Amino acid sequence: MAQFVKIYPENPSEKEINKVVEVLRNGGLIIYPTDTVYGLGCDITNTKALERIARLKGIKLEKANFSFVCHDLSNISDYIKQIDTSTFKILKKALPGPYTFILPGNNNLPKEFRKKKTVGIRVPDNNIAREIVRKLGNPIVSTSIYDEDEILEYTTDPELILEKWDNKVDLIIDGGYGDNQASTVIDLSEFEPEIIREGKGSIDIF
Repeated sequence: MAQFVKIYPENPSEKEINKVVEVLRNGGLIIYPTDTVYGLGCDITNTKALERIARLKGIKLEKANFSFVCHDLSNISDYIKQIDTSTFKILKKALPGPYTFILPGNNNLPKEFRKKKTVGIRVPDNNIAREIVRKLGNPIVSTSIYDEDEILEYTTDPELILEKWDNKVDLIIDGGYGDNQASTVIDLSEFEPEIIREGKGSIDIF
């Protein structure tokens, strides 16, 4: 049975955030709100937790395209190669926001991801997600939770998420209704920005 914790995005309770961080530090899996859809996440430094997420998604860990959720831009530089000024300007303009940026990874990446040349980075415009990462002290690995429903691609109601994921994860955050549109994915690993998936974030700013 997963813990079910109510956290208000406007002013996340420190006590509840600490509860979430403790679960992550102990190798637990959480479902948490972002500025787009609800995400399934774990501590980036915990191999067992990473393997659990990959199993839940039915994929091999080394093939997984998980994104790293960071607290801010300074957090990002720990895991990516040095970027040029124009790339930095794009990130500064768009983040925090509903975007996933694909950037060249560096040698600090957890060993499970080093074979990949690039990494997807997110800084969601959601206080709950960012507070968790800030308190944890390093990014969380994240992937969207899909719905089998043919009409709705993503579950937005925390109560329904609890029903479906109760026995699969360790903690579920009720941060209010989520969005049903995923982030816009932009590849910045080459010379020109390339839109991989158009989602919630406007592409006009590029």
